[in-house]
Amino acid sequence: MMKYQNCSIRLAAIEDAKQLCEWWNDGAIMAHAGWPLGAKTTIEEVIERITKSPSTRYIIEYDDVPIGEMSARKVDESTAEVGIKICDSDYLDKGLGKIYLSLLFQHLFDEQGCESIILDTNVNNLRAQATYKKLGFEEVSDQRRSWPDQLGVMQYSIDYRLIKSDFNSFAENSRNNI
Repeated sequence: MMKYQNCSIRLAAIEDAKQLCEWWNDGAIMAHAGWPLGAKTTIEEVIERITKSPSTRYIIEYDDVPIGEMSARKVDESTAEVGIKICDSDYLDKGLGKIYLSLLFQHLFDEQGCESIILDTNVNNLRAQATYKKLGFEEVSDQRRSWPDQLGVMQYSIDYRLIKSDFNSFAENSRNNI
């Protein structure tokens, strides 16, 4: 478990499948990922992803209450690809994303031997983009990848990369009032 004050990250367990399924099937939560009608998944499919996916899935908690999820997957020996969703809207716009991401990145850099982290985000997710930039991410290229969401609306994503030496942890951000 990774922890900072009231924020903690733990490995997802089979017992989390019901909660994950509810989040993944909620179109309001999943719209940014191209699923405005929800992922239409089952608890059994979620259990399969928890137990057999090459990605490590984490539950993010605030005061020991699940509020979202994260994932990390090694794409090669020194690079991990990550994702995050704060699913409980009561916890959005409170600066918690920086804390959770900092905890995960510190773990990936210090304990998993990563030298870089990559991620992508919907071009319309300005809040996430601001957070990523504060943590030290840079846009990989000006090219945007596109795909149609469930409703056929074109979506665009931006690729980001963080090099270990450019990482501005939450603690550093706090000292700099970012």
